[in-house]
Formats: sequence, structure tokens, C-alpha cells
Amino acid sequence: MTPLPPIPLPDFLKAFARIGLLSFGGPAAQIAVMHREVVESRGWMDEDGFLSALSFCMMLPGPEAMQLATYCGWRLRGVPGGVIAGLFFVLPGALVMLILAALYAHFGHLPLSEALFLGVKATVTLIVLQALFRLGKKALGRVDRWALAVISFVLITGFDVPFPVIVVAAALYGGITASPTQAQKLAQKRAVPKAHHLPRTLAIWGALWAAPLLVLWATGQERLLAIGLFFSRLAVVTFGGAYAVLAYMSQEVVNNQGWLTPEAMLDGLGLAETTPGPLILVTEFVGYMAATPLGLWGGVIGAALTLWVTFVPCFLWIFAGAPYIDWISTRPRLSNALKAITAAVVGVIASLSWWFTLHVLFAQTARLTLGPLRLDLPMLQSLDLRALALMMLAGGLLFGLKRGLMTVLALVALAGLAFHIVL
Repeated sequence: MTPLPPIPLPDFLKAFARIGLLSFGGPAAQIAVMHREVVESRGWMDEDGFLSALSFCMMLPGPEAMQLATYCGWRLRGVPGGVIAGLFFVLPGALVMLILAALYAHFGHLPLSEALFLGVKATVTLIVLQALFRLGKKALGRVDRWALAVISFVLITGFDVPFPVIVVAAALYGGITASPTQAQKLAQKRAVPKAHHLPRTLAIWGALWAAPLLVLWATGQERLLAIGLFFSRLAVVTFGGAYAVLAYMSQEVVNNQGWLTPEAMLDGLGLAETTPGPLILVTEFVGYMAATPLGLWGGVIGAALTLWVTFVPCFLWIFAGAPYIDWISTRPRLSNALKAITAAVVGVIASLSWWFTLHVLFAQTARLTLGPLRLDLPMLQSLDLRALALMMLAGGLLFGLKRGLMTVLALVALAGLAFHIVL
């Protein structure tokens, strides 16, 4: 990756604040917004560097979009920049989710918030599809990479193949098919980075991760400690993003722990879909609800604790591994493996885009079953005409009138709220 010029702090803060505020709609939408801000609009990172970082983050446990934001911040302004970017990505959604969780605990279902965010989701759907096209155009320059993307889409969408399996298979294919000629050329570019930072990074972020758990253990806060330990375990096994772990988390907190009812778990997921930030923020809702027997402040502490043990590990993975991404890109087999993973990731983003668009536009879906194939298809009679109208309005404002993204989001969100009140 080519050296980057210094990024003025005010510009850096403004860009990542925008990313945090606009990160609706799951990882596909969040990566699209990040790509728009960091690569397209500002040119702070090149396409290859962004895609390599995305592939690397996809291999880590935890929310890949948050880790990608942290990496971009680290790349532009070092560890402080990584911390700022990661916090800006998480905090807006975390604050919204905290408010919604508190309101839900006292008043139940919140249709007004869902109506307000319907316009946001309609706009984000268009941004996702546009970004998917642009990322695919860059990453799928060869027939075999197109094939990897298509196979990845089919496997994860229709056969529920775990994402880590797809990543490993793509990496093996890329490593095996590396070009020897390119290999010698790449191998001369960069030596392996020194690992002197690694023990210190692991010690600092590992201690930060463990600190609240040790305090809770020392003070005998058994319920909060159980919450913290459960979500710490979850932070290590969430390969493939939030969708890959939701079933396990739901079963554990509903059936085994008894912290939530099935209805509350579904409502929490719905609220997480309507807020900015990663979908894994549903864990904050679960943490709040699980700690409500301790009172209002118990719920707040439970939510904060869940956030801490969910996202501090993300900083650990990125700051430990980020210095090696450039080196990986100069190793022939590793570089080709990353490019193959990138192609597979395009298929995964396409799958998430399909899922997101399906659930924005249609109230009901039908499951098509053909042997091992399990594919959700839209029930056309359940088309949400409000969502379709909002999407058309967003498209006209964005691409026809060339209005700014923030303006479009505000106008379409208000239109969604107006539809709810009038209709």
C-alpha cells in the first residue's frame, strides 16, 4: 500500500463521525458507507488496500465492519486514530440502543422508531447495491473470482454453509493457484514486520478486556459476572459476523439462561436492525434486559458491560494484526489467498444485500426447499408499498437531484414517519 499523507484531525473526526451516524443496515451497508467516505469521496485509502483490510477483518471473530473502521483509523492516524474510528462507529448506535432498550423495558414495542428508520433503511438499501457493484467491479477481474463470488453467494444464501468454511476454502484455493512469477516479484518488496509491539498490545488490551470481569468477581456481582463471561465467550466465537452467532446467542439467553423471552429476543433484533452501528449491538439490548432485575442502573451497567466485552476484543485483534496486512499482500500465496477471500466476501455481501433488501421491501417470505437447498423468496403480495415508495424517493434524491446523503436520509426518514402517521 502506498504511503498516506497526514490526515488533518478535524477532517478525520468529521469523516468517521459520518460513518458512525450512517452505519445502518448491517455489515453490507456499513462497508458501503465506509468505502464511500474513505475511498471514493476522500481518497484516503486505495481500493486494493481497502479490500485487503476487508478480507483480513472477515477472518477475525467479531463485527467485521467495526474492525474495518478501526483498521482504517489505525492506518490513517495510528492507534489513537483506530480507537477514535472504532468508538465513533459503535457509540451512536450504542446510545440509541440504550435509549430504546430502556423504553422497551418500560413501555414495550416501539412502532414510531421503526417507522422513522424505515426511510433510513430504504435509502441504505440503494447505497448497499451501489457499493456492491463497485466493489465487485474491482475485486472480480477474473473468471475464477467471479466463480468464487457466485459460489459463495449460493452456499451461504441457499445452503446455510458457515462463513468460516467458505473463507477457508477460498483461501486454500487462492494459495494453491498463486502465480510463481508474481510470487518472486512480490516477495522482494517487504520483510516481515517486527513483532516487538505484539506482547505489549496483547497485554494492554487483554487487561482492559478482563478488568471489569475481575472487579465483578471481587465484589460478588454474580449476575453481572455471568453476563460479562457469556458475552466474552461470544466475542471469541463470532466468526462470520452477527448473523452467524444469533441462533446460538438466542438459544442460550432464552432457553438456557432464561434472561429474555423469545418475543423480547425478536424485538431486540428488530430494534438492532433499525439503529446505526453493527447488528451485534443486539447484545447490548440483551445485556440490558438480562440485568433489569437489578433495577434501572443495573440495566445500564449490564448494557455497558456487554458493550465492553464485545468490542474491546475487536481492538485487540486489529491492533495485534494490522501491521501484518501490508506484509501479507507481498507474500505470493498469502496475497492470492486474500484476493480469493475478497472475491468470496463479495458473494457474502451480495447475500447480505439480498437478505436486507428482501426484509425491507417484503413483510413476509416463503422458504423454497429443494433437497439441501433452503432459499427465502419474497411473497409478492406482502410487498411494502411504503418501503418501495421511500426507496424510489431516495433514488430520485440521490441519483436524480444529486442531493447529499445526510439530506436524503433526513428527508426520507421523515417521509417514513409521515406514512406511519397518515396511513
